[in-house]
Amino acid sequence: MSLAEAIGALAAVMTTLAFVPQALKVVWSRQTEAISLSMYVLFTTGVVLWGVYGLLTWQWPIIIANGVTLVLAAIILGMKIAAVLSPGGSGGTEQGP
Repeated sequence: MSLAEAIGALAAVMTTLAFVPQALKVVWSRQTEAISLSMYVLFTTGVVLWGVYGLLTWQWPIIIANGVTLVLAAIILGMKIAAVLSPGGSGGTEQGP
């Protein structure tokens, strides 16, 4: 593994791991009101495109990191869309009376 490949792999691991705590917080709390729907749509699209780029250039750090990030981002995006489409459409949590 070259120095450039090692740096790329480390960067991929670090940026993916940096995303995990926020993703877990949203999944556990189920609170999405502070999340911008347009930002998450753009972010998730960007992750998909980076993954495609990784596949086209056969760069495993990019493929793996963006695959993991895509799963997490898609879960959060799905939760946000569901909250927006729910009665009231606030994008937040469901609370009883």
